[in-house]
Amino acid sequence: MFNIARWSILFSDWKVFAEGFCVTIAVSAVSLIFTLLISLFVGLLRCSQNRSAKTACLIYVNFFQNTPLIVQLLFMYNVLPRLNIVLSPFACGCIGLSLYTGAFGANVIEAAIRAIPKGQTEAALSQGMSYIQSLFYIVIPQAIKIAIPPMTNQMVNMIKNSATLTVVTAGELMYRADGWAAEYGCYTQSFIISALLYLILCLPLSKWSENLEKKVVKG
Repeated sequence: MFNIARWSILFSDWKVFAEGFCVTIAVSAVSLIFTLLISLFVGLLRCSQNRSAKTACLIYVNFFQNTPLIVQLLFMYNVLPRLNIVLSPFACGCIGLSLYTGAFGANVIEAAIRAIPKGQTEAALSQGMSYIQSLFYIVIPQAIKIAIPPMTNQMVNMIKNSATLTVVTAGELMYRADGWAAEYGCYTQSFIISALLYLILCLPLSKWSENLEKKVVKG
């Protein structure tokens, strides 16, 4: 751990970790956008009166919540090409993270919507609003405030889960770190730096989530 020569090798190759760090940020950013869209869409459908839609969403949520992310990624990377569906490692990582995290996010959105008293929707309907209008003007704005803290936690988990993308050679931080460590035999130094870089990404978001949660409770 305290071998200066090995640390000097690491710092001379800092671009390897910087590139992996940037890929991790890019994958997380793209996945976050699709995760939010999936979470909102599925969460709304789970609160609807359409039984077919609710059943389809239930199947989706149960499947992705109860199967390992690494299995889902390997399926997309190794099995889909046999069905003539070829995805790049980056696309595979983004889709995998989005679908996996979106399944958990959908529960957050659903819970936030159901936390809004039904009386508010009924009052909006009595004032001449349609159900869709009451949903987007009354319910969702309030639900978002409730959902932000737990969704931020899901964002942190998504960034940490991006480390599993190494199995599809996505070129993210963990893939670069593992490859570099295998090449030079500096596993301790490589994984310490990787952990610190993940900490730099996740800790501010985690603290922000805690502050948001306190504000929601006080509000």
